[in-house]
Amino acid sequence: MNTALSQPAYRWVIVTAAAFILAVAMGAIVNGMSAFIVPMNDAFGWGRGDTTLINLFGILGLSFGGLIMGPLADRHGTRPVVLFGSVMLGLCYLLASTLTALWQFYLLFFVAGFLGAGAIFPPIMAAVGNWFAVGAGVAIGIASAGQALGQGGVPFVSSMLITSLGIDGAFAATGVFILVTLVPLSFLLRQPPPVATTAEGGAQTPSETYLPSNVVITHLSAGIILCCTCMAVPLMHLVPLIQDRGFAPDQAGSVIFVMLLVAIIGRLAFGKLADVIGALPAYMTATAWMTALVFGFVLIETLPVFYIYAVIYGFGYAGVMTGVLAAIRALVAPSNRGLAFGIVTMFGWFGHAIGGYQAGVLYDLTGSYTASYAVAGAAGLLNLVIVGHLLRLWRQGRRAEQGQAAAAV
Repeated sequence: MNTALSQPAYRWVIVTAAAFILAVAMGAIVNGMSAFIVPMNDAFGWGRGDTTLINLFGILGLSFGGLIMGPLADRHGTRPVVLFGSVMLGLCYLLASTLTALWQFYLLFFVAGFLGAGAIFPPIMAAVGNWFAVGAGVAIGIASAGQALGQGGVPFVSSMLITSLGIDGAFAATGVFILVTLVPLSFLLRQPPPVATTAEGGAQTPSETYLPSNVVITHLSAGIILCCTCMAVPLMHLVPLIQDRGFAPDQAGSVIFVMLLVAIIGRLAFGKLADVIGALPAYMTATAWMTALVFGFVLIETLPVFYIYAVIYGFGYAGVMTGVLAAIRALVAPSNRGLAFGIVTMFGWFGHAIGGYQAGVLYDLTGSYTASYAVAGAAGLLNLVIVGHLLRLWRQGRRAEQGQAAAAV
């Protein structure tokens, strides 16, 4: 089509820059602290629940910061907001290398989430879609795959840095890396040409059935907070779980790195599945996959089995985020998609924070991760119930529209 051919080639520079920025920034905030849990426990005597709270404060900062930084990017452009967030995130990691008290880490990582990652995630995701008159789904999938790469790569590299440089050295080295990579990448971001900004972010079909925005937002927000509670447990506590089995930090970090490398493929594959069977069924498939397998991690004792299981789990769980984004686009009218995206993803980050924290607290109370991973599985099941109800509502609306169309003929 001419629309596709007329799209600017620079849009792929935007996608590539976005993927790398999300890899570093979201890897550092969402689960980058997972590599520090055991070393901080050994060095300072802090409980795993207390240490995991650092991650919770970072994600809470991201959740609230995104609601403010997203509109700022709409008014002032993507580049200055993302550049500001990149600088703040790097400086916060540098400052973390000087801290000695838990409350200082809590405060600093809330700021890192609010002014750092919060100024990066929503503007980046919106910018990618705005550059594509058609094919935005694939572009968002590629950018999201970059995030998956970072969520595996950052803990893996952090584990090696802690081994060679210690906790403070690892924080400082990460801060320097953030500054020297994200700042130049931020300058690559540009506002799209007018023809791209007026696009809906992808081709629409006449068969789309929209539900009232409040219905979709309510169901998906309730579902995703449970879904991400489940998802966050292995993301934050798989590394310490493997270390509890007697394996070295770099070996434990390599397992989650492999899992999240596979997640790159999973995010793209479930995007395609959403086109074939529908967004909500694809989302439910990914959640069911994750829910069925999450508890199995506590039953594993050997490193090779951890690798194999992580590959299988990682492919399916990765489809959750792709499914959520596709569901928002499929069920919400274009005029309300931005609002829906902001609110639903905010509740997703809340789920990440809750999941990681409860797993650490339950470990401190019980001395094992059995209860932590069992709660994760239960949260996944509740999510399926909520999203299943939304799917029934969508099918009822779809049948009603088809009946009206038939009567009109």
